[in-house]
Amino acid sequence: MLVEAAAGLWAHSLALLSDAAHMLADSAALALALVAQRVASRPRTRLRTYGFRRAETLAALANGIALGGAALWVVVEALRRWQHPAPIAGWAMLSVALAGLAVNALVGWLLLRARSANANLRAAMAHVLADAMGSLAALIAAVLVVLLGWQRADAIASILISMLILWAAFQLVGQTVGILMEGVPAGVALSDLNGTIRSTRGVADLHDLHAWTISDGFDVVTVHVVLDGSAHGTDVAREVGDRIRTIHRVAHVTVQPEAPPLSSALHPAGSLVRKKSP
Repeated sequence: MLVEAAAGLWAHSLALLSDAAHMLADSAALALALVAQRVASRPRTRLRTYGFRRAETLAALANGIALGGAALWVVVEALRRWQHPAPIAGWAMLSVALAGLAVNALVGWLLLRARSANANLRAAMAHVLADAMGSLAALIAAVLVVLLGWQRADAIASILISMLILWAAFQLVGQTVGILMEGVPAGVALSDLNGTIRSTRGVADLHDLHAWTISDGFDVVTVHVVLDGSAHGTDVAREVGDRIRTIHRVAHVTVQPEAPPLSSALHPAGSLVRKKSP
């Protein structure tokens, strides 16, 4: 990142500067995630009963907004350079872009050798792939500058890289806003939850079914179930909670059992008195 930034300033290459900005955004995302993780690990208080888990979400939202702002600045500057092309040191741009692509290829190879394939590894691979695409765009632009003297190729590569940044920012902001608006967690369908609960023994009906995310990896489901009288309320609540945890992989489940409503069909008092045998 530092080499690309220094070379971009020296060679007047916006493509190298935008690729460096992309790497800076990735580094900032990791730093924010690390700080937010430490804050999120703090114990809950009387005022914050869920603790500080949303700190990670707020950090991700701030990072997404900053990413979008940086990408828009690159687009504006690229359009200005398209109108007024600046002389670019093509060979310096070519060598640095080639080195950046080689570094990304090396990191990708190291990640592919890892035995585990968890979500963090997949996210890291996605970042490396995006960085490699940015370096490739800068490399192609440098070749066009060196071989054809086409200075505007730098502006085009910058816009392509900024599109990568904008797409990442859009996804990040969309995910965090969904969490803050307490939307249904990704991978959880409310209709499937409804079916799982209604098919549980002892459940006659349900209401106030809610599913949302406190923070990444911490999903919550709450529901009121109406009993049909065939099983004890605590047993029904326990079974509903166990089925949601097993089938839908939601760890934090709260189930409130409720007695069935009184029947509107009233029986005459005489019918409830046992008749005397003759």
